[in-house]
Formats: sequence, structure tokens, C-alpha cells
Amino acid sequence: MSTERSNTKNDKHPFYEETVSTDKKFEGKIISLQVDTVRLPGGGTATREIVKHPGAVAVIAVHEGKLLVVDQFRKPLERMQVEIPAGKLDAGEEPEQAAIRELEEETGFKARSIRFVRTFATSPGFADELIHLYFTDDLEAGELNPDDDEFLNGEALSPEQADEYIASGRICDAKTLLAVLVWRHWRQTGEFGA
Repeated sequence: MSTERSNTKNDKHPFYEETVSTDKKFEGKIISLQVDTVRLPGGGTATREIVKHPGAVAVIAVHEGKLLVVDQFRKPLERMQVEIPAGKLDAGEEPEQAAIRELEEETGFKARSIRFVRTFATSPGFADELIHLYFTDDLEAGELNPDDDEFLNGEALSPEQADEYIASGRICDAKTLLAVLVWRHWRQTGEFGA
């Protein structure tokens, strides 16, 4: 079994799956769903259900040594969930500007400066969503302005509280778990990691 990986869509890796046809099933406000028929490396065909997403941003925001998070109801999980500030990209919006916007909308803090950490795929088995992760510890008071359909409470977590929330399951989403790991590494080394 080969562990070699392709980094771009245009690389013709031996395992590349060429799209034969696309059947669009649903077009929503945030996502769309399509079913692609693909040609497999061995010559056969298969179907791939794909969720298309415009991309998102998330922010590791540290204020007075604590991680800013929001607690909100997540319908797919049917429960409250503690997460770092995040949101989808608007059409034509640059990720850095979206990160600054989302941070202020959800926490009331404005980033005077912000640094890019990494871009990661959320669920590459069925979705094309990429999240652009940013970091800031350079904050000033701004204006809390959540979206009309967004109801959330802000909180600032110590490292120990973040660990407790992970252990109890209050934090269980990938972006926030990654954020806590990056924050921990940054506190120990001053770096974001490899």
C-alpha cells in the first residue's frame, strides 16, 4: 500500500479519481450536495456523495492568558457546544478579514493584529470545506454583533478549564480541539508548531 500523497487537485496520482459526471441534488444557503460518478484507478466506476462548502475561518483568540470561546446550541448534535469563534466565508471575502469580522461579531473583541496558523480540511471523506485558522493575542474592545439567527454566550477559558471541557465533552469539535493543542504548544514554545 502506497503512502505517497498528492497535494493538489490537478496531480495525476495513481489513485486519482476522474469525475465522469456530477448530479446536483441540493442547493442550500450554506452548503450544496452533489453525487459524482468517478472512474476508479482499476477502471471501474463508483459514486461519491460530496458536500460543497464555501470555506470558513476560526480564531484562536487569547485575552489575558485565557482562550475566548462561545457556547451555542448545535442542532446537528442536539446540544450546547463550546467552540472557538468561527464562521463561513462570505462570497469574495478574504479569510483574514473574515476571521477579524467573526471574532468581533461573536466575542465583542477586535483583533489589532492577527496571524495565520494553518488551513485544514474538516471532513475530506465527504466535504470540501477548508477552515483557515488564525491566532491573535492583540485585542481591544469592539462590538458584539452576532448574526440574527445566532444565540451564544462568550467565555474565557484557562488552560485547565479547556482541558476539563475536552474531558467532559463540552469541547468536541475538531477546530476547537486543534485550537487548544496549538494554544498549548504556543504557550510552551512561542511557536505554532510544524
